[in-house]
Amino acid sequence: MKRILLFAAAASLLMPAATAQTTQKFTASKSGEYALAYSLPRTAVDVTVEAEFTEKTPGEFYNYARRYLNIADAITAPSTQLQVKSVVIGTHGEADDSNRWQVQFKSGSTPYMILNESGCMLSLNTDEIADEVAVDLPVPVAAKPTPLEVPAAREAMTQEMIQSSSTSKRAELAAQRIFELREMRSDLISGQADNTPPDGLSLQLALENLSAQEAALTAMFAGTVKTYTRVYTATVVPDDAEDISGKVISRISLTDGFVDADDLSGEPVTINITAREQASLPVNEKGEEKKFPKGGVAYTIPGTADVTVYFRDNVVARTTVDMAQQGVTFGLDPGLFTDKKAPSKLQLDPATGAVLLLGPAGE
Repeated sequence: MKRILLFAAAASLLMPAATAQTTQKFTASKSGEYALAYSLPRTAVDVTVEAEFTEKTPGEFYNYARRYLNIADAITAPSTQLQVKSVVIGTHGEADDSNRWQVQFKSGSTPYMILNESGCMLSLNTDEIADEVAVDLPVPVAAKPTPLEVPAAREAMTQEMIQSSSTSKRAELAAQRIFELREMRSDLISGQADNTPPDGLSLQLALENLSAQEAALTAMFAGTVKTYTRVYTATVVPDDAEDISGKVISRISLTDGFVDADDLSGEPVTINITAREQASLPVNEKGEEKKFPKGGVAYTIPGTADVTVYFRDNVVARTTVDMAQQGVTFGLDPGLFTDKKAPSKLQLDPATGAVLLLGPAGE
């Protein structure tokens, strides 16, 4: 393999489901000698990884959880766990500088091309182009506040608990307060409270506040759990048709999230790209390869490749994609697009350069 281009974009940014393309329209004219130039694309593979992190933190009174609240599974030590929650594999096209073409059209004709910002042709004799990306991508999700991070947590602490210097005493007082809060909630629900809220909404708010205080005090025994996700997109562009095996595209760290591929503090996410089917030139009725039309409008007949993504030696995503690097270049007669009575239109796949549409320009 000659080389592999690897680009990475931190995906703390929201990723859109489709990317609007910047395009330009070029019309054949006398000043340009009725010639139009463009590139065909190489296929880039985009891998978007969604990682889920779970942080567990022990409460101040975890040693007393069983004694006072009969909690047998209290968190006793801080820890962070991660798992790859989802992986989305997509493709897009990038201009292949070694695959540039110039088409000479008939003098006096006015065919036009729509090119993207990198100079790849998207269409000919039509303004309609295909979307480059059409996949839904995950977005990062922040952790929700733990019971100890809500305003009610401060209300749950009594003055006696705050003033006590003994952890054992504070734990005992916290447990007593939990049972008091439960009794208060029961009295409100049954209507036996001395100061019953005047309406249903006030009652609901009072109950929610009592529950939040109880949850905060209980978390001081049981511990807290935070869950959040981070998202990262890496792009791999094979330079030729050779396979890629075990390429590290990113790493995931328990403390820093997604880190650079060469940062050994994280666990590697790797990719294999393996040729599945190599495209071939079209043949005539005799089975002979057709010749490239003189001055033809070049396009790609793509092949296919299998893309597999691994994390911790497990397959986390696998798919088959169309790929220009596994394909061949062929052409269309330029006269199709300058016929005065029935000119044709052409639409190419922006990821591979393949023909998506070829038909009458008027339809």
